[in-house]
Amino acid sequence: MTLHFPTRNAQRSAVSVSPEACPALVLNADFRPLSYYPLSLWSWQDTIKAVFPDRVNIVSEYDRCIRSPTFEMRLPSVVSLKTYVQPARQPAFTRFNVFLRDRFTCQYCGAHDDLTFDHVLPRSKGGQTTWENVVAACSPCNLRKADLLPHIVGMRPRRAPYAPSVHDLHQNGRLFPPNYLHESWLDYLYWDSELEP
Repeated sequence: MTLHFPTRNAQRSAVSVSPEACPALVLNADFRPLSYYPLSLWSWQDTIKAVFPDRVNIVSEYDRCIRSPTFEMRLPSVVSLKTYVQPARQPAFTRFNVFLRDRFTCQYCGAHDDLTFDHVLPRSKGGQTTWENVVAACSPCNLRKADLLPHIVGMRPRRAPYAPSVHDLHQNGRLFPPNYLHESWLDYLYWDSELEP
């Protein structure tokens, strides 16, 4: 009773989830995932550790059980936190979030492999390491551009770099679902669901 969704490109799928591992989808107290990309998942062991001190509600369960000599329990597949965790207002400026903002695509040639990041205005020319000056770039484009200005080398980013909101990153994260989604998770994940009129 599992659903498997192919990724857009297996090589750029950074999220690999094994159904045998029985991970649990973790929802905030408002029943929204804590994170879409990476999807907020806990191992079954961490989930059980959160159940006993009553930090989470079990929303859905797998058919599989864990047993001890005196205890048996079905493994949770979806849990919700009992205490609401306030989401970050601004996303952290990290390499991963730059790649996510740019949809894991080189902003110069459109490649998806061998990504790094590039300073549009090179640091040697006064450019800073900020959302507004850094883009995802494949290594060949990064080497070709070197420390030259975009107009000199004829390499302008396809999209101007910008500081994304948490919402922007969540929306982009939904474009890259993990390779495995349990059916009990689907009510809480809105990857491509059509809304009824």
